[in-house]
Amino acid sequence: MSTWSRPVILLLFGLLLLTVSVAVLNTLVPLWLSHDLFSIWQIGMVSSAYYTGNLAGTLLAGRLIKRFGFNHSYYLASLVFAFATAALALDSGFWAWTLWRFIAGVGCAWIWMVVESALLCSGSVRNRGQLLAAYMIIYYLGTVVGQLLVSKVSTELMNVLPWATSIVIAAILPLVFTKIRVSGGDHDIMPGRMGSMLRRRRSRLGLHGCIISGIVLGSLYGLMPLYLSHQGISDAAIGYWMALLVSSGIIGQWPVGRLADRFGRLLVLRVQVFVVILGAMAMLSNASMAPVLFILGCAGFTLYPVAMSWACETVAHSELVAMNQALLLSYTIGSLVGPGIAAMLMQNYSDRLLFVMIAVVALMYLVMLLRKADHHATPVAHA
Repeated sequence: MSTWSRPVILLLFGLLLLTVSVAVLNTLVPLWLSHDLFSIWQIGMVSSAYYTGNLAGTLLAGRLIKRFGFNHSYYLASLVFAFATAALALDSGFWAWTLWRFIAGVGCAWIWMVVESALLCSGSVRNRGQLLAAYMIIYYLGTVVGQLLVSKVSTELMNVLPWATSIVIAAILPLVFTKIRVSGGDHDIMPGRMGSMLRRRRSRLGLHGCIISGIVLGSLYGLMPLYLSHQGISDAAIGYWMALLVSSGIIGQWPVGRLADRFGRLLVLRVQVFVVILGAMAMLSNASMAPVLFILGCAGFTLYPVAMSWACETVAHSELVAMNQALLLSYTIGSLVGPGIAAMLMQNYSDRLLFVMIAVVALMYLVMLLRKADHHATPVAHA
C-alpha cells in the first residue's frame, strides 16, 4: 500500500468511528458508576478491568491476525466491542460491569493491533513515520470528538448506549469495501517471537516508555473525569476539559515527531518526560488549569508514538508485528497498573495524589533515560 492508498484511508476512517465510541465510554463509565454511588476503589477496578482486557487481547491478537487475516480480525474485534458496549444495559451491578468492560478491552486491543500492524507492515521505512503520525492524530481526533459529544448530548446511560453501539457497527463498513494486503501476506506473521522482543536490550527504553505512557494515559483517562467531578465540575464541562487534554496531544504530534527525527529519540523523550513531571506538579498548585492541561496532554499523549518509533527502528521488517504486540502489551500493563494504584491513593488519601503518582513514575523513567543513555544508542530514521 502507498502512504495514502484507499485501504489506508478506509482503515483510518474506521478507526476514527471506533475511537469516538471508545472515548465516550471511557469518560462516562466512571461518571455513571459515581452517580450510582460506587466507591472510588470499585470505579478504579472497573477501569482496570478494561485495561486487563487490553492485556488479554494483546496476548491473543497475533494468533488472531495470523489465522483470520487483517480484515476478518477487524470485523471480529468490532463485533466483540459492540456486544460488550450494548451489554452494559443488561445489569448495573459491579461484577457485571467489570466483566463487560473486560470484554470491551479485549475487543479494543484487537482493533489497535490490527490497525497498527497493518499500517506498520504496509509502510516502508520512508513512509512509516507518516502512517504512524496519521494513526495517532486520527485516534486523538476521534477521542476529542467523543469528548465533545459528551458535552453536547444527554449523558444518561440508556440514551448513550444505542448510538455508541451503532457507531461501532458502522465502523465495520469501511473495511467491507477494501482488502488489506501487506508484503509477504497475512500468514507471514509469527506471533511467537513477541517474547524475544521483550528481552531485546536495544529496544528496552522504548518498551519502558510504553509502560510509562500506559500508566500516565490510563490514569488520566480513567480517573481524571472523577477528579474533575469531585472538584464540582458538571458532566458537560468535564467533556470540554477532557477534549482540551486530548486536543493538545493532536497538536503536539507533528512537531514532536519532526523534532524526534531531527534531534533523535533520546533527547525528545527526556524533554517530554520532564514536561510531564512539570505538568503534573503544576496541577497540585493554584495554576490555571487550561494551560496546565494543555502542557500535560501535549507531552503525555505524544510519549507513546516516540517510544514506539524508538523500538520499531531496532527491528527488521519481518519482526514489526511481534514488536508491535510487545509494545502494546507494555502499554496495557502500564494502563492496568496505573488506574488501580491511583484509585487506591485517591480513595485512602487525596484526589491530588493522582498527579503525584504521575510525576513519580515519569521521574523514574527520566532517571532511566539519563542513566542508560550510554548503553542504548539512539536509533536514527533511515529516510
